[in-house]
Amino acid sequence: MSQVYGDRPEGNTVKSSTVSQYYRTHIFWGRHSPLASLFCGGLIVMASARLSYAVTVAGALFWVYDFSMLIFIVSKPVLPQKGLSPILMFLTSLLGSFYLFLLWFMNPILVLGTVYIILLVPGCCIASGIFERAKFYDMGEAVSLACREAGIIALLIVGMALIREPIGCAALSLPGGVQGIMEIFGAKDAAVFFPIRIIAGSAGALILMGYGLSIYAHFRRPLFPAGDIE
Repeated sequence: MSQVYGDRPEGNTVKSSTVSQYYRTHIFWGRHSPLASLFCGGLIVMASARLSYAVTVAGALFWVYDFSMLIFIVSKPVLPQKGLSPILMFLTSLLGSFYLFLLWFMNPILVLGTVYIILLVPGCCIASGIFERAKFYDMGEAVSLACREAGIIALLIVGMALIREPIGCAALSLPGGVQGIMEIFGAKDAAVFFPIRIIAGSAGALILMGYGLSIYAHFRRPLFPAGDIE
């Protein structure tokens, strides 16, 4: 019979405590923070094209991270240690699909523009290793960790969208309206801004992310030179 998370030998108490401390790094500056590994770089680039997309994906991040973590913690005693990744992938994908299903009733046109971006959220959640770290947390700590990590990624996406959309599209949009998004303001002659839209939509996002990571690394080294424990 395979071991489950709830059955831990007493001899591994010290080892488990050490491993738990290893994973308890700073949520923003530590070695396991979203910016340190940048496991969701593709999601950030795609979702930050417009503010309306960023807000929609931010909701998906909180939905998938928080509910999948809650279900994981509740069912942790019966989950096997081996072969857990397919189970978690199914769980996060199911929650992501349910989020799209609910969003379809409120704004079906917006779903058509964001479905491929939202489908990346479950993969980013698994790639972050958050479930591996949450094995040593209680329910409150685990859900708080998921909420904080989703919040950091959401803030990065929204922050980049607030820079990219006004520069690249000369507009700023929010979810809603008959066409799926409604513009707070926008240029009258969109054709004039077509060349800069291409730059801001592809290479511009990577350049902006590169500058952001450079600033992050500059301030992170003196604070946490070796990914110190909290």
